[in-house]
Amino acid sequence: MADLAGPRLYGCYKCQNHVCCHDDIVSKAFQVIQAHASRGRAFLFSHATNVVVGPKEDRHLITGLHTVADVHCCDCGEVLGWKYVKAYEELQKYKEGKFVLEKFKIVKINW
Repeated sequence: MADLAGPRLYGCYKCQNHVCCHDDIVSKAFQVIQAHASRGRAFLFSHATNVVVGPKEDRHLITGLHTVADVHCCDCGEVLGWKYVKAYEELQKYKEGKFVLEKFKIVKINW
């Protein structure tokens, strides 16, 4: 039977702009522990939409050195998380091209 309600989406917590789909979650087990970011849970998504990817920079994260770029809502400009551009450790390569969005920065839409 088809899901008549449509896909379960997440939106920016400030403006509800659709930024990702529940089906694109790769992992719910991420933790944000950075000096410039909040601390708490985050989700790893294979895709994000309606976002602006900022400049790349190297950051030391829990799992080592990565090149990342902050991800902003394209409507209100709020920083929602970051995109993994490059992982320097072989075991972390699966993250490349994926998006980490902080749980408290996204809200459920169409659930």
